[in-house]
Amino acid sequence: MQAKIFFGSKEGSKDEWVEIKNPFKNKIVSMCPKCDKEDAKKALLIAKNAFKESKKTLLSQRVKWLEDVASKLESKREEFAKTITDEVGKPIKFSLIEVDRCIETIKLTISAIIELSGETFNSDAMPSGKKSISFYKRVPSGVVVAITPFNFPLNLVAHKIAPALATGNAVVLKPTPEAPLIAYKFAKLFIESKYAIKDALSVVYGDAEVGSTLVVSDIPRVISFTGSVQVGNIITKSAGIKKVALELGGNAATFVENSCDVKSAAKKCAMASFYNSGQVCISLQRIYVQEGVYEEFSKALVEETKKLIVGDPYDKNTFVGPLINTDAAQRATNWIESAVKEGAKVLCGNSVEDKMFYPTILGNVTDDMKIVCEEVFAPIVSLVKVKDFDEALEKINNSPYGLQYSIFTNDLSLTRRAIDEFECGGVVVNDIPTLRFDIQPYGGVKLSGTGREGPKYALEEFSDMKSVVIF
Repeated sequence: MQAKIFFGSKEGSKDEWVEIKNPFKNKIVSMCPKCDKEDAKKALLIAKNAFKESKKTLLSQRVKWLEDVASKLESKREEFAKTITDEVGKPIKFSLIEVDRCIETIKLTISAIIELSGETFNSDAMPSGKKSISFYKRVPSGVVVAITPFNFPLNLVAHKIAPALATGNAVVLKPTPEAPLIAYKFAKLFIESKYAIKDALSVVYGDAEVGSTLVVSDIPRVISFTGSVQVGNIITKSAGIKKVALELGGNAATFVENSCDVKSAAKKCAMASFYNSGQVCISLQRIYVQEGVYEEFSKALVEETKKLIVGDPYDKNTFVGPLINTDAAQRATNWIESAVKEGAKVLCGNSVEDKMFYPTILGNVTDDMKIVCEEVFAPIVSLVKVKDFDEALEKINNSPYGLQYSIFTNDLSLTRRAIDEFECGGVVVNDIPTLRFDIQPYGGVKLSGTGREGPKYALEEFSDMKSVVIF
């Protein structure tokens, strides 16, 4: 099926098309137009003009708009889930979950936008002040550019465009090149809604040329990007004076402490390490295990990992599907080869069938190995034996990333220390760092990015404060 360009509310096409192949079957499942910088400029101009009207719309219309989209998405749940699996190879049961989460993200946005408000302030609080009616209110920022990744090609689009449109902005979406059709279908629900704001949403496709054109333009007031640190760094340097919200890479870690339920921790860690084939920015990559339970935990983790079904993503029982492409599989192989040369031991996995990369656990991993220093983005997890929490804390924080960390423990004092001393955007206690609720403020520190997602918090990214003083 063909994904079309949306120049505002009108569909557009091109002479040259890009074919998207299913990572598992290697068959063409979708096509999209090959856009260029002129298409990006055209979409931005349309959004600029659309904002003149979108900012004036009643909140009630925007709420009905989102309600209508959520309702239609619910009726197309299976179709949208299959499209996700077609384009990125995500196991169908997780594609269905992603559609459900997308619906929830829209509903959370509706609740948050209804509650979004300003507040009064006392202009006579200091001797230099005066009595007045003083308050601030939130207003839409303007044109928003949203750039999204392949690993959650539907819900991460929703996390950007739903709050942005709900606030009254106009949006230009550039979805991941790997999954144009799911983004097109989703955008179509917005654009064809009877409550739609004319031309408030545009969709263009492409890679660096299109993305760069959108970012450097003076038209957008907000750039919201989810992707790699390398691209995030380029965006930061080239965007100019505008808001930039970045959800970048991670190197998620957990500490397994002697007092925890080891079997439960192992089961959860197996899921966290290999969910979506490790292609998640908060995929569990580093497990620091206290020496008293290291052997027990490592054995339990291997047992739990071997239970995971690897294979056909269209099978409802499959847990681990293919990596996004052969380059990703080769990169994962290189990671393991490098670690083994440095002294790591393969406890299970390290088997590749085409793009099917089997869940791999590495033991005897040390701090200087590249596999624990960088984001792997593959179904590989490393075990590191540590003496105590202090050693684990130092090693966990010794990372350029800081998205989410977790701790498994029944020791309250260690729980408090983890909350206070982990250098990251989110801490999870007695569960996996891969845990994310769409309602939470989500984002990281250091190289993991700036700003926060989650509808309530995204509304702040996509709006500005305007103060008002009346005498």
